Amino acid sequence: MDISPDIAARRTHLLAQLGAAAQQAGRNPSEISLVAVSKRQNDEAIAAALEAGQRVFGENRVQEAFEHWSGRRTRLADLELRLIGPLQSNKAQDAVELFDVIETLDRDKLAIALRKAMTVTGRTPRLLVQVNTGEEAQKAGIAPTELPGFLARMRGEHGLRVEGLMCIPPTAEPAGLHFALLAKLARENGLKELSMGMSADFETAIALGASSVRIGTAFFGARD
Repeated sequence: MDISPDIAARRTHLLAQLGAAAQQAGRNPSEISLVAVSKRQNDEAIAAALEAGQRVFGENRVQEAFEHWSGRRTRLADLELRLIGPLQSNKAQDAVELFDVIETLDRDKLAIALRKAMTVTGRTPRLLVQVNTGEEAQKAGIAPTELPGFLARMRGEHGLRVEGLMCIPPTAEPAGLHFALLAKLARENGLKELSMGMSADFETAIALGASSVRIGTAFFGARD
């Protein structure tokens, strides 16, 4: 089955929605990235996304990302890969070698591993801190009250440049409340990048300041 037309059509529709949401919020659509979440997608779907013109992708796992992208990296100079899933410290060097953006910095041990990996590889991916806005015990991320101290250690003790924040709101609460909190935290800490919003709520995220939205199902379609 040829899925390319479906993915191309969904991408076109999403970009139109993104543009309309940005304009309604008085923002420039070109300042907001559509991140296609390619986790658990097959090679045919990824090829179709690339054929449709998509160049920014989000992956949850380092090993799966290597399987998807290691052969394509050198052929696509404009490709941007973002790690949006948890990162184990022992995978830091692999992540630094592959990804352009790591969105899930959330502990000092990982910061140390990333700094070492950057020194070894000579690569400096952009870094975002994951904030656990709902303070959920089962979810990764820095608690909002701990963020200023954490950022101070990243910039000082660890010598890392953090560009922004990322969050995944609790499923049982209005996402907008968490997006507004993340935007407030970013303003208070001098950060510009905000990765927030997924298929069901990205327009709300754009209204509240998202600089990138992470879209899986609405881009690729429902997985089997």
